[in-house]
Amino acid sequence: MDKNELRQEWEQRIASYRASGLTQAKWCERNGLKAHQLKYWLKRIEGSNATPNPSTKWASVVMADASFHEEDSIQVKIGECSIEVKQGFHPSLFADVVKVLKALC
Repeated sequence: MDKNELRQEWEQRIASYRASGLTQAKWCERNGLKAHQLKYWLKRIEGSNATPNPSTKWASVVMADASFHEEDSIQVKIGECSIEVKQGFHPSLFADVVKVLKALC
């Protein structure tokens, strides 16, 4: 595995970790990794992206109904595109799709 492939693999792992909502220790335990590996790659990858992006815009989120059922979903809009996310989605696939949409929009 070359350096680019290794970096891509860790970018996907980090996206999965972020989407999981788990602590670093718990996520690493479930994925058979050591916490110091995750910390190293978080610093390496996110540290290289530390420059703020002036085109980033924040939006507020208002939940009309606080109850969330399994059949419910959320809709994420990126530019002109929107993605419907349902419970049980694959976090790294979602991260890849968002990355592509951000590049296109």
